[in-house]
Amino acid sequence: MIRYSLICERKHDFEIWFKNSADYDKQNKRGLVACPACGSAKVEKAIMAPSLGRSSRKGASAPPPDVSPPEVPALEAPAENKTPVAMVSPQEREFRAKLKELRDHLTKNADNVGGKFPEEARKMHYGEIEHRSIYGEASPQEAKDLLEEGVELHPLPVLPDERN
Repeated sequence: MIRYSLICERKHDFEIWFKNSADYDKQNKRGLVACPACGSAKVEKAIMAPSLGRSSRKGASAPPPDVSPPEVPALEAPAENKTPVAMVSPQEREFRAKLKELRDHLTKNADNVGGKFPEEARKMHYGEIEHRSIYGEASPQEAKDLLEEGVELHPLPVLPDERN
């Protein structure tokens, strides 16, 4: 294992562990190494001081370096406030763009019924009103109940930049 100090184009410093230097080179070339602060894939190695093992006795071998990743201190925030995060590749960025395009298409070509989504969806499913494309809000339990009744629905994709 090798730890690299890296810096992104926006001058954010961070460290990442790799299996070896070739692993870093391969991942960086594919755009898989990204800054955790801003998401930039334009990163390079920062200047690092080498870690040299020395022995006071001549001819004695240095102890092997500790290759376990450093322990990360627990954040003060409770577990329920944590949000999943990921570093994305160019292919994943393209997939994300397609999800945004799908969401934009759905919201542009459907009626927003807001919190009345469950009752409107049921009325359409049971033929009480004419079928049309709608979107809105439903609690997880309301969505589950609708699915159990056979109402076809899909959650709209929510992308991280929409929460910022």
